[in-house]
Amino acid sequence: MTSPAQIVILGASGDLTLKKLMPALVGAARAGKRAFSVVGVSRSELDDDAFRARVADALDDDARAAFGDLAPRVHYQPADVSDEASLRALSERLDELAGGEEVGRLFYLALKPELFAPAVSALSDVGLLPRGCGREGAFRRLVIEKPFGSDLASARRLNAELHALLDEDQIFRIDHYLGKETVQNLLGFRFHNAIFEPLWSRHHVELVQITVAEDIAVEKGRAAFYDGTGAVRDVVQNHMLQVLALVAMEPPVSLAPEAIRDQKVQVLRALRAPDREDILRHSVRGQYTAGEVGGREARAYLDEEGVPEGSTTETYAAVRASIDTWRWSGVPFLLRHGKRLRKKYTEVQVQFRTPPLQLFNRPEGMDDAEFSRRLRDGSLCQIRPNVLTLSIQPREAISLSFGVKRPGAAMVMSPARLDFDYRDAFDAKSAPAYERLILDALAGDATLFLRADEIEASWAFADALLDGWAAADAPLAPYPAGSDGPDAADALFEGCEGGWSRG
Repeated sequence: MTSPAQIVILGASGDLTLKKLMPALVGAARAGKRAFSVVGVSRSELDDDAFRARVADALDDDARAAFGDLAPRVHYQPADVSDEASLRALSERLDELAGGEEVGRLFYLALKPELFAPAVSALSDVGLLPRGCGREGAFRRLVIEKPFGSDLASARRLNAELHALLDEDQIFRIDHYLGKETVQNLLGFRFHNAIFEPLWSRHHVELVQITVAEDIAVEKGRAAFYDGTGAVRDVVQNHMLQVLALVAMEPPVSLAPEAIRDQKVQVLRALRAPDREDILRHSVRGQYTAGEVGGREARAYLDEEGVPEGSTTETYAAVRASIDTWRWSGVPFLLRHGKRLRKKYTEVQVQFRTPPLQLFNRPEGMDDAEFSRRLRDGSLCQIRPNVLTLSIQPREAISLSFGVKRPGAAMVMSPARLDFDYRDAFDAKSAPAYERLILDALAGDATLFLRADEIEASWAFADALLDGWAAADAPLAPYPAGSDGPDAADALFEGCEGGWSRG
């Protein structure tokens, strides 16, 4: 156990702290990998006992039972980032805790996005967050939540404001998707298994599709935020592009954080949204209407509480993108995300090309010339025998489809699958994403956090897509809640066999 660090959560009375951060910290304390104390900070007038009680009430039964060991190290200090005197009182309180000012401090901004820059400036002004303390020992680091900006210009502005006060190695931009075990496994799977890496290119891959499907509606109380955000800014720009970068990146020279992040940035810089001529043909924006999800009636987005009348915010986005690199030139990357879809799942499918000559599954009685002609004109479908599916949630699994000969005299091939399931193989539940990421931030490991240029490259893609829609006056395709999204999205497979995964 190293010296006990201090985790200071600004915005400690909010849902993020109570529902995500504190359960993760309870798990981290139970794992015993790092000693730390927690200081909750918000404007609410609470004392230590009242805050501990509030945390305990929000935990599930298992976490509540384990909270007893951490509770004596959980503290609370009322403060407001706009009030210098209260921040100085916070500084004095932190110095009084175990280890005092000689221990490392991790400041976690669980605040509204518009408060990110003012909070960092205020913490710096009172000496709580000085520049140049990103290494071990008495480090001073910052964890900042998404959304990191609302477009490329605002992301650049926020980066500039942070860099005026802190070094880049002090800033940990968190995306909880990167804390998921199966997302991290994309690196291990690709670069440890020699049977797949030689095939991982335009020569053998026909297309890659990435799906982040949600069956939920807009969460209660978030309608105003979501309506000003939409599907592209909420999920595509961050979660989906992070998964895409791990799928498409070149091999890093090592597992050092900067080596991995360098390669991710190169992918994102090469990523292209459809241009203005192809925007309507290669992308779809949609919004859910009334339907049925899980056997229950579901109302339309426009009928959700807090959604403005006549809103044109997209709750669904699908896009056929490309990556202009030597490895991926010409390979479509099909991205799809939506709310109120048939089921919740996140997965990547890598679809490999068919063999150059179709030898099997010829219809009985068909001669060579007709067989070749019908394969060429598409009236006879060639079954794609090899699809690699990387399931991220809720199932954590990997499966590979392949063809096997059906018993009998005829040379007829049938599909089969090889399956791997994390839970079955390791008989253990993966640690929550926030638990892994907070421990990494305490250790100063930035591998799973976003760098400034990575954020800006992601926003460049999102802006290009949104600007293209605006310029083309892209229609809003309706889709019933509980469906797989607008039928128009199927056209994104133009020139390729197959269709969207159904999870």
